[in-house]
Amino acid sequence: MANKESSASSAGRIRSAGKNRVSGLSKPRRRTAIVAAVLLVVVGWPVLSALFGGFERTSGGEIAVVRNGGFFDNNRIRQVIDPGSGRVWIGLYSQVHKYPAQQRFYTITSDARKGDETGVDVVTVPSADGVNMGIEGTLYFTLNQDHKALRDFDDKYGTRKFRSAGGEMYNVYDGDRGWSAFLDQIVRPVIDNDLRSQINSFRCAELVSSCALVQNSSAQPKNAQAVGQKAQSNNANIAKVQNAINTSLAADLEQTLGGKFVTNIHFNLVRITLPSKVQDAVDRAQAAFAQVSEAQAKVATAKAEAAANKARQNGYNKCPTCARIEELKALPQGITVYAPGNPNGSLLRGK
Repeated sequence: MANKESSASSAGRIRSAGKNRVSGLSKPRRRTAIVAAVLLVVVGWPVLSALFGGFERTSGGEIAVVRNGGFFDNNRIRQVIDPGSGRVWIGLYSQVHKYPAQQRFYTITSDARKGDETGVDVVTVPSADGVNMGIEGTLYFTLNQDHKALRDFDDKYGTRKFRSAGGEMYNVYDGDRGWSAFLDQIVRPVIDNDLRSQINSFRCAELVSSCALVQNSSAQPKNAQAVGQKAQSNNANIAKVQNAINTSLAADLEQTLGGKFVTNIHFNLVRITLPSKVQDAVDRAQAAFAQVSEAQAKVATAKAEAAANKARQNGYNKCPTCARIEELKALPQGITVYAPGNPNGSLLRGK
């Protein structure tokens, strides 16, 4: 009996020792698995992200300049990705600067909802005779997509920031805000200078015909034909301004930017406005001319009526019967008796 109990006790101790050995072996394995998982997250995930981030592509409306950005790399330009590309390998941790590849425009307008700058935006420049004129228009252009020109552009302007109208700092490749900040600081002064130099070579009346109404009387058109000729002259002068700006802008932008970075430049002069006080004077002058024209029309009408009455009376004098016939025609309808000599009335209505 004692032998059986001793055997059972020995077997229990053996099983317990086996369990302790298994438990002792499983703990290091768990720690190893946990450490391996942590290393995979800490090391493996960034490596995988870098590998997947080493591929880039462009849409149809953008072109990209890729700069080296690895831990042991320089920061030089690595490559240029053309618009609408598939996924290409750009290296680990490279920087991608994406620029617009389609036509862009810069609008100067008094409409606060449509201009590129915040609020009302009009270029005010003096004419040759000293009248401040508000210029509104739109500049159309395309960023040069030649790889060498684009590399030079990124070296000059992709490595710095520009202040927007709201005061924030942006890189030129930071979407529309960055592009607008670049245009406001670099391109807009060139536009203003070209407009000033071109508008200053014309007198106010040569661009806006109504200026003649508030200057000297000799500049005012004498008749409708002169007004039409003046309007045609204004249109021709505005076309001259546009052509001159298109020519000068291309050269000035190339000189200012330090390279031929923009192409297909075209400036569309939309409107020329006068200062509010000058415009008020023009409106008053036009109203006065309208009143004079109205009075002249009334005088002409009265003269025509007097001449017609005189001619009609001469005809009646020569033909009294004709006068009587016209008198009968003027009688109201329903008259059955006409007695001019009746003292009680010359007209009797029928029942």
